[in-house]
Order: sequence, then C-alpha cells, then structure tokens
Amino acid sequence: MAADRAATTRAPAATVRTGRLQRSVRLAVVNLSLLGLSQIAVTIAAFATQVVLARSLSQHDFGSLMTVLGFVSLTAPLAVYGVNELWLQRFGREGPKAFRWVRRSIGVVMGATAVVMIVMLLWGLADPVYPIDAGLKFLLVPVVAAQAFIALAMSALQLRGAYKAVAALQLAPHLGRIAVVVVTGALGLTVLHTALGYALIAVVTLTLSVPMLVPYWLGRVRLEGHPAGPPPPAAPPRYARLFSSANPFMLGSLFYLVGMYLGTVVAGEFLGTREAALFSVPMSILMAVYLIPRVVYQQYFLAKLHRWARNDRDMILLAYRVGTTGMVIAGCVIAVLVAVGGAVGIPRLFGEQYSDSVPILLILAVAIPLRFGAASVASLLTSGRQLRRKVAYQGVGALVYLASLAIATPRYGLLGAAASTVAAEVALLVLFWTAVKKYVVSGARLPSWGMIQQRLRKGLSDE
Repeated sequence: MAADRAATTRAPAATVRTGRLQRSVRLAVVNLSLLGLSQIAVTIAAFATQVVLARSLSQHDFGSLMTVLGFVSLTAPLAVYGVNELWLQRFGREGPKAFRWVRRSIGVVMGATAVVMIVMLLWGLADPVYPIDAGLKFLLVPVVAAQAFIALAMSALQLRGAYKAVAALQLAPHLGRIAVVVVTGALGLTVLHTALGYALIAVVTLTLSVPMLVPYWLGRVRLEGHPAGPPPPAAPPRYARLFSSANPFMLGSLFYLVGMYLGTVVAGEFLGTREAALFSVPMSILMAVYLIPRVVYQQYFLAKLHRWARNDRDMILLAYRVGTTGMVIAGCVIAVLVAVGGAVGIPRLFGEQYSDSVPILLILAVAIPLRFGAASVASLLTSGRQLRRKVAYQGVGALVYLASLAIATPRYGLLGAAASTVAAEVALLVLFWTAVKKYVVSGARLPSWGMIQQRLRKGLSDE
C-alpha cells in the first residue's frame, strides 16, 4: 500500500514535469519560428529594395549609394562598440547583477556613435568634386545612430525573452526602406531623395529603439531565465574594464562586416561605381543568406550558449554535433539553390545590364556552406579566453580577405574580389573548427544520435 501511494504521488509530479518540458520545447520552437519568419521577411524586403533601386537608378547612382551604405554598415560595430553582445554575455553570466554595466555602456555607445557620425560628415566634406556622392554621405549620417541603438534595443528585448518584439523591430526599418524606394522610383526622384527617405526611416527607428532601453537604465526588467526581483547592489565597472570587455565583440562584428561590405567599398573606390553596382547585386544575395545562421546564433542561441558554457556541458556538445552537421548540410543545399536561381533570376529581376553579376554569384555561392559551418562552431567560443581567440581568428580572416583583395582585384577585377571572399571563408572555417575541437570538445565523448534524440524528446529544460 505504501508503495502504491508513493507511486501515485510520483506520477502526477512526473506528469507536471513532462508537461512543463513539452511547453518549453514548444515555446522554443515558436520563438525561433517567429525570428525565422521575421528574418525571411527582412531578407525579402532587403532584396526587393535592391531590385527596385537597381532598376530605377542608373548604375552610377546605384553604385554610389551602395558604396556609401556599405561604409555606413562597416561603421555600425564601431558605433555600438559591441555593447549589444556584451549585454547578452554579462546578463547571461551575472543575471540581475549585470544592470551595473548598463548606464556606463550606454554612455560609451552614445560617445562612439557621435564620433562615427562626425567622421561621416568629414568624409562628405572631403569629396567636393562629386556633389551627389558628398550629399549621400551627409544624408545617411542618421543611419549610423539608428544602427547602433536598434542593435542595443534588440539585445534588450532578447534578454526579456520578448522575441515577438525582436522580430518586429528587426523588420520595421526594412519595410520603411522598401516603401521609400517604391515611392521614389514611382515618382522618378533622384538618389538623393532616396537617401533622404532612408534618413527619415533611421530617425523613426531611433525613436522606437530608445524607449526600450529606459527600463534597463532604471534596472526594472524581468530577465528571461533568471529569478524576478530587484537587482542586487553592485558597483559599476571601471571604464577600462568596460572597454576591454566590449572590445572582442566590437572587433568580432567589425571583422564580420568587413567580409560583407569591404568588397563593394573597394570596387566603388578603386574600380568604379559601375563595378560597385555589379558586385553589390550578388553580395546582396549572399548577405541575405548569411542572415540565416546569424538569426539562429546571434538572436536566439547566444545568451543560451553563454549559460550552457557555465552550467551544461552536455548541451554544448549537443550544439556542436547537431548544429555543425545541420548548418553545413543546410548551407550546401542553399548554395545550390542560390547558384541555379541566381543565374536565371539576376538578369530578369535586375535587368540585362547586370548579367555580368552572374559569374560573380557563382563564385560567391561556394562561400555559403563555409560560412554556415563557421558560424556554428564559432558560436561555441564563448568564454573570455575563447572569445579573444575567436576575435583573433576573425582578424586573421579579415587580413586574408584584405591581402586577397589587394592581390586578386587589380589582376582579375570583380571575379578576383569574389574569389577573395571564398578564400577568407575557408580560412575562418579552418581556424574556428580547429579551435573548437582543441579547446571546447577535446577529450569529450560526443553524444550519439540516439542520445541526441532522447535529449530532444525530453525537452530543453533550461530554456
């Protein structure tokens, strides 16, 4: 009888626990699906924007706009100074105690953003020979501030588990931009009017983002995965520690964007605006595809990986086994689709004047599975020493890209620039994979696929 009563007592508890785990898995799937759908919408909006711009502007104006936007995008890590990712790390490790980092880090973002905006203005003043190019640089200055604060706001929303708001916020500026290019294209307006519209969208985005940071400034936020309650009293970090902690994130983002935009900037500055236009079309496709691993690891799993690195080695090993295999396979499939679809679609969507972009895309497609695999293994380098090592490897990748561009672009033109992109991705994948095998999973017994299925059936209880 006693045994029967004990079994009866345990059964409801087990049922409740199973139900909680199942709800956790469903919630994780729903949240990741929301981010994925939002990213698909962002990708479609960004790509549609490129198509409309390419068809409504001359190649010179389109190339000039892409060159300046590429430079603006390269400055985004400098403006936000890695604080958006620093918040994910510190709150993942310290919980509510990490509110001590907020006020000073926001001050750093404001100062860094002001410096970058001044540099943009000086760049425009240094280009009096080409008034349209100078006007683009002046008009797009507000985009610098918008990029910085929307990145900070998205991290703030992630820490609350507000993934619906993350999805909406990342989509909003892209919808605004496509509305701008449709209107300016329909009315036959100039590229300067397009830049003015982008600036207005940036101001609106900035206005939406800042209020999301106020609760963090006040320390009144319920954090996902941490107990509720007021933050414990703690002294703010010294600025020297703040900068040293943020530097790896800033440099990592900068090196990432170098691979995205430097080719277009180099083409525009050294080959010509037409070449920048031809290179930016396949790069826009590549950037859209690259957002897939970024949304998975930066917008959903980053804070979780920091928690798992401290508390759950089994989940780190599972992420290595499942994530790497899945991302490489997905990258190969997507690369084939991009190569086949792009060869047919670019002349039809962008116009016959962009037919020379097709060979560039065929080369760039090789980089897709390399980037997917690199993103998966690099996400596991989360500790302080590993993070610094990861940033150093990203720096090596950027140097490989710069050296390749310097050697191949003068000799082979845009095809050389495309091959340089692939060479940099090869270097990054080799470096990241070697580091993870040596410093993260070395000596560990990787879970079998049967163990992985069992763990996933039980649910991710720490979600």
